[in-house]
Amino acid sequence: MKSLKLIGFALGASMLSSAALAEDITIAVAGPITGGESAFGRQMKNGAEMAVEQINASGGVLGKKLALDVEDDACDPKQARSVAEKVAAAKIPFVAGHFCSSSSIPASEAYADGGVLQITPASTNPLFTERKLWNVARVCGRDDQQGQVAAQYITKYFNGKKIAILNDKTTYGKGLADETKKALNRAGVIEKMYESYNKGDKDFNAIVSRLKRDNIDLVYVGGYHQEAGLILRQMREQGLKTVLMSGDALADKEYASITGAAGAGTLFTFGPDPRKKPTAAAIVDKFRARNIDPEGYTLYTYAAVQVWTQAATKVGTTDPKKVMDTIKAGSWDTVIGKLEYDAKGDIRQIDYVVYKWDATGGYSETNPSAF
Repeated sequence: MKSLKLIGFALGASMLSSAALAEDITIAVAGPITGGESAFGRQMKNGAEMAVEQINASGGVLGKKLALDVEDDACDPKQARSVAEKVAAAKIPFVAGHFCSSSSIPASEAYADGGVLQITPASTNPLFTERKLWNVARVCGRDDQQGQVAAQYITKYFNGKKIAILNDKTTYGKGLADETKKALNRAGVIEKMYESYNKGDKDFNAIVSRLKRDNIDLVYVGGYHQEAGLILRQMREQGLKTVLMSGDALADKEYASITGAAGAGTLFTFGPDPRKKPTAAAIVDKFRARNIDPEGYTLYTYAAVQVWTQAATKVGTTDPKKVMDTIKAGSWDTVIGKLEYDAKGDIRQIDYVVYKWDATGGYSETNPSAF
């Protein structure tokens, strides 16, 4: 009899635990957990996990704990769409994602149809917020803003030099290269060479030979860090001292692992380093206590979760449309600073700067006062 009572108590406790778990609010983070851009997927996962942990430690959201669903799109548009359909079918109200613009854009349509609010920490292609979808926002800037800063830097410091522009044909890479080209052309700078390659290419010797033939002083690469790193290495192997400049996809130490010391002097645009902001100091310490460097888009992902959490708390519901209306009407305190939104879902506070990689595998702002 005693054993039956114990069994009944254990079953009751198990059912209670399951019921409590069912009361959790599940949110998602979606990005390239595998594949060529997995370094950035790792950043996003780290940021989302820490945000959920800290929010739960402070009482959760609307009296409930958050649970995190981690989804892998491998930066593949079809896989991203499948992820979005899965998240929508699960009635998850919010996703922090995706990383690649070529994933975020198709996924956003499935999220819109399925009633999911999407905040990307990293997708910078303007089209993401230009389609008048109700459910999209970002905590990062746009390629037209990033390209303008790159063009200003090139115009000021490489005036009269020979410029080449490359792109990897992706939504992100070509979009960023084209925006930089447009900004340069408006400033009266006409590139000597404009060339495309395929994402995933390993051999860039033909392109490098053209750079060498045309005596290119600076090559702007619209693309990701693996290919940019290989282009840099192969330039140096052919004896070129050409400066390589790119965008925010170089904001991970994997770039330095590809180039080694040869990567010193590489330039790239990114937002002001959130790790150095007073608003992030306590969280940065928590990351570093776990031997995690919250570089790149780690804190941007944390901020995306913060924005959603604060808006849901303010409006008193996780209803995605009500939360999005609240996000666009409010002001949100995050680890990357105070954020406010326009009607499209773009943040109003944009301030890209130029960084330079050094021979030790680190990067820092270069000439930040110029912008």
